[in-house]
Amino acid sequence: MQRLPKTMNKKRLVRYKEGAEMYSMGLNKFQSLSKEAGAIIKIDRMVLVDLDVFDEYLESFRVK
Repeated sequence: MQRLPKTMNKKRLVRYKEGAEMYSMGLNKFQSLSKEAGAIIKIDRMVLVDLDVFDEYLESFRVK
């Protein structure tokens, strides 16, 4: 039986916990950076982070 590679379904919106795991950082750090980036979307009590906005913000920290 041949194993098929997992396809990467890039999500655009994630919750804090999933995003922190994706970016290998602590939950509190991911939350604060998401807020600074303006990447937060709130629907009632659910909070989502727009990864497109978050990635663009992270690029501003790149050292040249």
